[in-house]
Amino acid sequence: MAQSLTLLGIESSCDDTAAAVVRQIDGRSTILSSVVEGQTTLHAEFGGVVPEIAARAHAERVDHCVEQALGLAGVSLSQIDGIAVTAGPGLIGGVLAGVMCAKGLSAATGLPLIGVNHLAGHALTPRLTDDLDFPYLMLLVSGGHCQFLIVEGPDSFRRLGGTIDDAPGEAFDKTARLLGLPQPGGPEVEKAARSGDPKRVPLPRPLLDRPGCDMSFSGLKTALLRARDSAVAEQGGLRKQDQADLAASFQLAVTDILAEKSRRAIDEYLALRPSSPAFAVAGGVAANQSIRAALEALCSGSGVAFLAPPLALCTDNAAMIAHAGIERFALGDRDDLSLSARPRWPLDSNAAPMLGAGRKGAKA
Repeated sequence: MAQSLTLLGIESSCDDTAAAVVRQIDGRSTILSSVVEGQTTLHAEFGGVVPEIAARAHAERVDHCVEQALGLAGVSLSQIDGIAVTAGPGLIGGVLAGVMCAKGLSAATGLPLIGVNHLAGHALTPRLTDDLDFPYLMLLVSGGHCQFLIVEGPDSFRRLGGTIDDAPGEAFDKTARLLGLPQPGGPEVEKAARSGDPKRVPLPRPLLDRPGCDMSFSGLKTALLRARDSAVAEQGGLRKQDQADLAASFQLAVTDILAEKSRRAIDEYLALRPSSPAFAVAGGVAANQSIRAALEALCSGSGVAFLAPPLALCTDNAAMIAHAGIERFALGDRDDLSLSARPRWPLDSNAAPMLGAGRKGAKA
């Protein structure tokens, strides 16, 4: 008889309120529904996410998202086997809103509660979309995080390296603000770069002269600021072509850094002699076509399969949280009503903390 497990997932770690229902039958997961409510318009005038505004929006929206997800999936709470919720890392007010909603549902229904690491949700997404076998190499590259992980199991992750300061998505957002582009910055910088000359402005590639897989993007942003100020001083303003050239030069620098560090991570991963080597990438920055093309070419030349989830599953969503919850549930892991929200929660507890000067503080 087929083994079936259906979980409700809740995600609220940053500025997307999300809920989803995922069902696994004999080891294969299917997304029955996925609802995501963004907050772009709420934060637009501030040039970035305001934690207090985000937390309030999550508190107002999370129960509506849950109701929508259940309705779209055509199931009731009585047909759910458990509730998975992001318990960190993230903006603490938002994480807390999701955790409290999940606790309330668990207390009212008696359903098991499973706290999920947001990063584990991203890292296990290739198992949801492609049923990828362990171990595989993962690059999490988003607005708040950037790290290479060897994913050895549902709760076993080995970090090879990561950013010591700003995450790439954070750097893209700051670059957009410096160039007078709208937010969110990633898609806008990519759009402007299409008509720019990526070789016009020489920008640094930090840490490429050092061994290992650690990265740095803060200095790159500072170099771009100086190049912009120089152009403004020379011409009395920033022309549209200058804007495009600066965006293209910045994007190329980030691409070069990620490609070279990925090459080193792949070499370290292949030393383990995996039977079916695979390199997966997830997070909002994975949607950048230039970065994705460079990583695909790298994998093709290394004999490693390249996987990138659909865009809707690269950015924050609750389907990945529900699936990660299913993986934990299958191992017998459960949480109780003492589950707490955590602003920091490293996947690899044996690795040294990633400390940086980014506005979000120490990296997980």
